[in-house]
Amino acid sequence: MMITHIVFFKLKDDSLANLENTKNILLSMEGQIDCLRFLEVGIDFLHSERSYDLALITKFASEQDLNSYQIHPYHVNQVVAYMKKVMLSSATVDFIS
Repeated sequence: MMITHIVFFKLKDDSLANLENTKNILLSMEGQIDCLRFLEVGIDFLHSERSYDLALITKFASEQDLNSYQIHPYHVNQVVAYMKKVMLSSATVDFIS
């Protein structure tokens, strides 16, 4: 069993430079959060009216690990704090596979 946590982000500034910087902030969680089993970040290339700018895909061994990630100091202080400044909106999906 694996928990998959996906978040889509629309950014206030969707310039390529800002998208790349934001992608790197999200990827910086690699190696910082022990319970994080998988991390992938992608920048949208279609730019349709339904598109979000970035997708974050993370995987965890359990729901408890997902909950630990949500309150982990690196996630909260480095990533969430930054995302609150740059994002316009977000959407999330969490599922068990």
